[in-house]
Amino acid sequence: MSSNGHRLVLFDIDGTLLSAGKAARESVLAALEEVYGWDPSSGRAHDFSGKTDPQIVRELVLDCVGSRRCEAALERALDLYLNELERRLQGGAVAVKPGIPELLRRLSGEARVRLGLLTGNLERGARLKLDPPGFNRYFPFGAFGSDSADRYELPRIAVERAREHSGIEFAGKSIVVVGDSVHDVACGRSLGVRAIAVATGPTSADRLAAERPDALFSDFADVDAAFEAILA
Repeated sequence: MSSNGHRLVLFDIDGTLLSAGKAARESVLAALEEVYGWDPSSGRAHDFSGKTDPQIVRELVLDCVGSRRCEAALERALDLYLNELERRLQGGAVAVKPGIPELLRRLSGEARVRLGLLTGNLERGARLKLDPPGFNRYFPFGAFGSDSADRYELPRIAVERAREHSGIEFAGKSIVVVGDSVHDVACGRSLGVRAIAVATGPTSADRLAAERPDALFSDFADVDAAFEAILA
């Protein structure tokens, strides 16, 4: 069936729904040090925003260890990263962004809204981060860095999973991508989606505005305004 007034709302995680503090970055760096013998100090200023986990690993170590060694150990490095992340997320490392609990509650209560994830996280990593605030229940499907290392491939995958889950054909502005990075704004452009940007991550509001999202927020503390913009 066609979208017929239904909306597919795809949320990014890091910087949009929550922050995992230093846990995610330090988990990646620890894994790369163990697997590749790579010096983690050179990765502490690297921009992870809007990128997939495999992409981040390649950007960090490729020049140092070469393509062959990078790819040969990539799966092991990602597995170790996830194990490190699970350990480091214990004890309150996850901080929820303003307005998000109420926004998710309200969106999930709308009969014509389907919620999904659009994130560069590996699926297991995404679920680990969403577990402490109890957000996994809102997102029965999504597209992840474990589906493709190319962030720009993920919207198509997410839309297909939404169709499989709901039986609804979502297209164009019936799809809404919500995120905090320029990649979140841009990745769905080829599908003609509605893009909602929020400056609660490392990317400035000015930089996000330059990508011309359909709406831009400093945060989602005004839940009414965010809710209306997402469903406009």
